[in-house]
Amino acid sequence: MKLTLKIWRQKNAQDKGAIVEYPIDGIEPDMSFLEMLDVLNDQLINKGDEPVAFDHDCREGICGMCSLFINGEAHGPDRGVTTCQLHMRMFKDGDTIFIEPFRAKAFPVIKDLVVDRSSFDRIQHAGGFISVNTSGNTIDANTIPIDKHDADKAFDAAACIGCGACVATCKNSSAMLFVSAKVSQYALLPQGKVEAVDRVLNMVHQMDLEGFGNCTNTGACEIECPKGISLENIARMNREYLAASLKG
Repeated sequence: MKLTLKIWRQKNAQDKGAIVEYPIDGIEPDMSFLEMLDVLNDQLINKGDEPVAFDHDCREGICGMCSLFINGEAHGPDRGVTTCQLHMRMFKDGDTIFIEPFRAKAFPVIKDLVVDRSSFDRIQHAGGFISVNTSGNTIDANTIPIDKHDADKAFDAAACIGCGACVATCKNSSAMLFVSAKVSQYALLPQGKVEAVDRVLNMVHQMDLEGFGNCTNTGACEIECPKGISLENIARMNREYLAASLKG
């Protein structure tokens, strides 16, 4: 495959940045999108040019690091996959592909396609924990009866990998889907009830401090989420937040 790549290049957070065009040839349909970028970087390095900076780690669709905006879509044109799971067979020979970083006030660009998503970490630090003694005195989890439907929903919410596709896709750069998934995975289980009130208040407060926008229920976040996190979690978080506000 012969392709034309139009990639966002930005030296640092202060640089204005611009789209730079790169022709590339010899791309196999079975390559992953990140493997294609590896090929490009090899060519740039061999020519003495600066390689394109992009985030990656597990390359197994687990870590969420490989967050790229490809042809106007978070993680590209496929559904239910991260960028590292996107294959070049989704494109045609001769295509022009636009590759940009996730755009959000709370995700400032560090360099090229790499953004700072530590705002997600701070939200989790604000309330994503449980006060369970784990020093050897814990009770076996199987001794605590949990309704299967609740357990299934908690597992579904916990599937969120924090990639930020929901934020990048939302016209308001809202983090509601991410935060609601983290709130839900604890709110549905008995181990998470102890901090339930403080958790939702603190995490929503931190989300607002980070500069994320508000949710207007367009549903684009759920469509673009590589793990299919449901909008039901946002409704659950809103109920949790209202109940916590009344208790407070």
